[in-house]
Amino acid sequence: MIKEISTPKIKAPIFIAAWPGMGEVAYRSVLFLKEVMEFKMFAKLEAEEFFRPSAIVAEKGIIGLPSQPAGIFYYCLRKGAPDIILFLGEAQPPLEHAEELSVAIINFAKKYKAKFIFTFAAKPEAIDHKSEAFVWIAATGNEVLKEFEKFHLKVLEEGQISGLNGIILGIAKRKGLKGACLLGEIPFYTVQIENPRACNNILKVLNDYLKLSLNLAPLSERAKFIENEIDKLISYLKGEAETPPASGPTPLSEEDIEKIKKDLAAYTKLPQSAREKIEQLFRDAQKDITQASKLKEMLDHWNVYKEYEDKFLDLFKKKSKKEEPH
Repeated sequence: MIKEISTPKIKAPIFIAAWPGMGEVAYRSVLFLKEVMEFKMFAKLEAEEFFRPSAIVAEKGIIGLPSQPAGIFYYCLRKGAPDIILFLGEAQPPLEHAEELSVAIINFAKKYKAKFIFTFAAKPEAIDHKSEAFVWIAATGNEVLKEFEKFHLKVLEEGQISGLNGIILGIAKRKGLKGACLLGEIPFYTVQIENPRACNNILKVLNDYLKLSLNLAPLSERAKFIENEIDKLISYLKGEAETPPASGPTPLSEEDIEKIKKDLAAYTKLPQSAREKIEQLFRDAQKDITQASKLKEMLDHWNVYKEYEDKFLDLFKKKSKKEEPH
């Protein structure tokens, strides 16, 4: 089920796992770590039997079956600090397979003598998108909660953490692994919208706990952008001025909320860090066309090839003109 591409010498690592969920909090938090730290891929989850297609895809009238969601393991070796293993799953399988999948992943982490597991999740609350948002914690035991007391997190006294981001932590506990889930608060009306503020808040805790020296400025900038777009949409939907009044926008109806979710999808499809990396790959490919394959992989990974198709094809047109005899 798990195919190892290499066998790095990882020592007693921290294990961090994530799948897409509400507000994309878990997935994008771990994706940010992968992008800004020196992580390398070393294993791949192959679980085709767990992912059955629920639809076909069409491109220019031609149909085909969708590709299977990827699940990739990455590692980062750190001097004087615990190594880290990341797992990023592109999609969650049906819940009837969640336990079996979690067992396989935890067993793999234990093979490398992982000593602690982190998962992340969103916690929808009745807050405004610009209100102060807190981080909550649920852990495998009281000794773990005590470790995090200095961060002044809210303890999840009761409730559920749904999906793989929660279930794998329960499996880890059963297997004797300590761990914690950090939950970032998000407004209840933005559960289907990327929430970099929640990611930022969670990673601040992780940054301090693991001493990662992360620069979280890109997440803060992304959060401001999205919050401003929400302001504009709310003002438009409520017929208010472009800038909401100091007292805040009037209460939203369910219809308003659904429209906000739909309209904001256009703004949140691609995080700024990924867009910047794509632009850099375009510049690299202009100098060396062999880099185009890496660029295409990046575009396909984020499912934005259509957005960049003309610009991508122009790379080859320019190359052909240069090679024409004079």
